[in-house]
Amino acid sequence: MFSPEYEKRILKHCSPVARNLFDNLESSTTPTSLDRFIPCRANNNWQTNFASINKSNDNSPQTSKKQRDCGETARDSLAYSCLLKNELLGSAIDDVKTAGEERNENAYTPAAKRSLFKYQSPTKQDYNGECPYSLSPVSAKSQKLLRSPRKATRKISRIPFKVLDAPELQDDFYLNLVDWSSQNVLAVGLGSCVYLWSACTSQVSVVPLPLAALILMSPNESLSYSQVTRLCDLSPDANTVTSVSWNERGNTVAVGTHHGYVTVWDVAANKQINKLNGHSARVGALAWNSDILSSGSRDRWIIQRDTRTPQLQSERRLAGHRQEVCGLKWSPDNQYLASGGNDNRLYVWNQHSVNPVQSYTEHMAAVKAIAWSPHHHGLLASGGGTADRCIRFWNTLTGQPMQCVDTGSQVCNLAWSKHSSELVSTHGYSQNQILVWKYPSLTQVAKLTGHSYRVLYLALSPDGEAIVTGAGDETLRFWNVFSKARSQKENKSVLNLFANIR
Repeated sequence: MFSPEYEKRILKHCSPVARNLFDNLESSTTPTSLDRFIPCRANNNWQTNFASINKSNDNSPQTSKKQRDCGETARDSLAYSCLLKNELLGSAIDDVKTAGEERNENAYTPAAKRSLFKYQSPTKQDYNGECPYSLSPVSAKSQKLLRSPRKATRKISRIPFKVLDAPELQDDFYLNLVDWSSQNVLAVGLGSCVYLWSACTSQVSVVPLPLAALILMSPNESLSYSQVTRLCDLSPDANTVTSVSWNERGNTVAVGTHHGYVTVWDVAANKQINKLNGHSARVGALAWNSDILSSGSRDRWIIQRDTRTPQLQSERRLAGHRQEVCGLKWSPDNQYLASGGNDNRLYVWNQHSVNPVQSYTEHMAAVKAIAWSPHHHGLLASGGGTADRCIRFWNTLTGQPMQCVDTGSQVCNLAWSKHSSELVSTHGYSQNQILVWKYPSLTQVAKLTGHSYRVLYLALSPDGEAIVTGAGDETLRFWNVFSKARSQKENKSVLNLFANIR
């Protein structure tokens, strides 16, 4: 027969695969005898290499909306995805947090370049430091991944802890009829009257009102009449309440009326202490800055007045809106006033000019929902009406727009949490829901439903933990939505000059 050297030369000349195989065998320090050219296909030795996987589809609006709708499910899916990568791709991920920070990358980078088939005898399996006699079906890295601590998910009750019946609560988008004071007293405008209800005792009464009184209702409990305080009654003047607002100390409440004047009341004495004229149409928005009261009206004017001095001496008129002013909010440092109108405009004013210092025109509908962030200096959030449906964020330090999220329904109110970078929004057409958002990721923390009409009114409790919402279904609902503990990961802006004392 032929000699081995002759057979080798023949095979090299006829087969390219054999030529490469014999070249590798000759260069190897430990020669291996092979009788056939069959690749190693042992199931437990297959090494698959996935390189340059395109992740662009994960940034689609549908994916982002799905992640916002189910934040907890997304976190579980991330952990499961990491577990599969460890077991199938050998990614060696041992911390979900680390993997989450890398999700924004557009491609996976392979750890090593491997071949699907190996044209050589199988070598001893590398266990990467794992015990071959482990009883766990997953690798050591996956075991560490499953044992890694995960942040406890905050549970938000989908059921209101209290419900108040509020007869004659108007279903009008441009009014602001509910406010919660720092003394834990709720003021509600119902028809031509303003009623006060104490959240501390659930009943504070001077005059019993058997028919017009609020009816205290708790879930799964029977109805029982409660006594409240009637602060004022405008029916002799054939007038109605269009807005209410507490001052910062919680001892004075301002009441806007349909006829255009504003009354200021001392709650402790149950007495009117001032009457402010100047508007020619209804006053739907009020905002306090110490003793200065700002009022916005359907006559398109914003009037600022010091309630301690005579009216003509302290009056300051701001002209800018072309239609009704329906939203007013002072910044936490009391330096800037934000106003929204039915002309789809959002203006920012300072205390030294009668002209707006900033103007934002991106909204496509009326801007009633306005909220300044207490955590990020100069951050302003605003929401548009039915034709807009968006919550937009603005950097008033630079005058630049920031993020925007489409909520899918009319934005009626916005309020920031006092203790964490979260905010709540209430909505009208067409979903009548309450949404809790995480900022800046804008992930949806919770969705609360229960109102059958537009959720037009919103107020935050003095402790920052609960909210009260009002709707045209003539009910007030109390929800626990925010955590009372301050977030440990709260980001403090270095541009905030008021955060620290030097």
